[in-house]
Amino acid sequence: MNNLLMLITGMMLVTYIPRLLPFIVVTGRRLPEGLRRFLLYIPYTALGALIFPGVFNSIPQMPIAAVLAMVFAGAYAWKKGGIIISVVGAIFVAFCSLYIGSYL
Repeated sequence: MNNLLMLITGMMLVTYIPRLLPFIVVTGRRLPEGLRRFLLYIPYTALGALIFPGVFNSIPQMPIAAVLAMVFAGAYAWKKGGIIISVVGAIFVAFCSLYIGSYL
């Protein structure tokens, strides 16, 4: 039991320290404007790196349905904003594409 507790504590420190260090180092300092703009794009690129592979592998028998749904969600979110209608609409587009594709 003692080894398990040490293992969990070690894993906690190894994952927590790299997350804490940037806050300690950057607190109270003004970042250069170029670096600040670069850091603003990280959430979008990380989200894209997580979503795109899943989209192309979600419907292996008919990947065009997933691509159409992704195009709809991206276009609607770009034009109107919001996430609920983008997601529900993408599901509807994928469903309709699969339904129509099953008759072709």
